[in-house]
Amino acid sequence: MAENLATGRRKRSIARVILMPGSGKITVNEKPVEEYFPRETLRMILMQPFHVAGVTGKYDAIVKVDGGGLSGQAGAIRHGIARALVNLNPDLKPKLKKEGLLTRDPREVERKKYGQPKARKRFQFSKR
Repeated sequence: MAENLATGRRKRSIARVILMPGSGKITVNEKPVEEYFPRETLRMILMQPFHVAGVTGKYDAIVKVDGGGLSGQAGAIRHGIARALVNLNPDLKPKLKKEGLLTRDPREVERKKYGQPKARKRFQFSKR
């Protein structure tokens, strides 16, 4: 059997994904995906690689994810699942790459600068 472990990253989140043939059951941090991600949109995000590859319900995923918030974690899991699918079946790579699922989203939070209330917002300027 091909190597089926992959790492996905997004913002501050890191997801370690193990894929194995099964019935489509996804476990995140030892909880069912419905319990870990109550919002339907987040579950849709992490199911995207399966839909694009056309293998919905054919693989079980065991995921360990930490860091960041729920949105970043969902993105990290999506990235990890896409990479794991390519490890299992390299023929899926062009499909997943075309949809942008193999690209690590580089956007990070910009740091707050001194003399400003936020990263780019300035304190109110007064002439007098």
